Amino acid sequence: MINVLLVEDHELYRMGLAMLLDKAEGIILQAEAADGIDGIKKARELSPDVILMDIGLPNVDGIEATQRIKDFNPDVKILIFTSRDSEDDVFESFRAGADGYIMKGATPEQTISAIKAVYEGVGWIDPNIAKMVFSNLQRPSSTIVSSPETKKGNNTYGLTERELDVLELMVEGLSNPQIADRLVITKATAKAHVHSILQKLCVTSRTQATVTAMKEGLV
Repeated sequence: MINVLLVEDHELYRMGLAMLLDKAEGIILQAEAADGIDGIKKARELSPDVILMDIGLPNVDGIEATQRIKDFNPDVKILIFTSRDSEDDVFESFRAGADGYIMKGATPEQTISAIKAVYEGVGWIDPNIAKMVFSNLQRPSSTIVSSPETKKGNNTYGLTERELDVLELMVEGLSNPQIADRLVITKATAKAHVHSILQKLCVTSRTQATVTAMKEGLV
């Protein structure tokens, strides 16, 4: 079972999420918090497996709360769950140690999948957020569109052409089996490519790899 701490300041929204988590298979709603300070306190007391964390919290916002919690419990998985979709919020959240970022407009099924994904160490980034950040990063000051040559120029990590293909699909949010189907390779090969990408980018999760790829213009 996955023990979840829910940190959300809007009471009605928190009640709805609590009902969703209570009904979800394999998940236990361990506790709720209505602000960042209480969220930090309960994270320290309860050591949950996953924290569902809003950003716009009173007293201490979700990004700072994430950083503080990760300082004393780096193993806890924190899934940012917010209506804020700015590029700055996304990058600040991951810099603070977040393991995933999902929008409040996500379906119940997507929310539960994201919780389970970060718990398993896979990481999660909302597809709409990935597209938005990718679009902003690829928008140059002129009207020149990024080309394969540009991507090669940014590839200082020694990624192969196939690994760049796999990385691009990771940014799109595809799982290993989906990557295998798209590239017509075996699941084992897809998994090996993902493992190699994580090593070369010096990251430990798919989410971190996605953020690095977008920040560095690798895709």
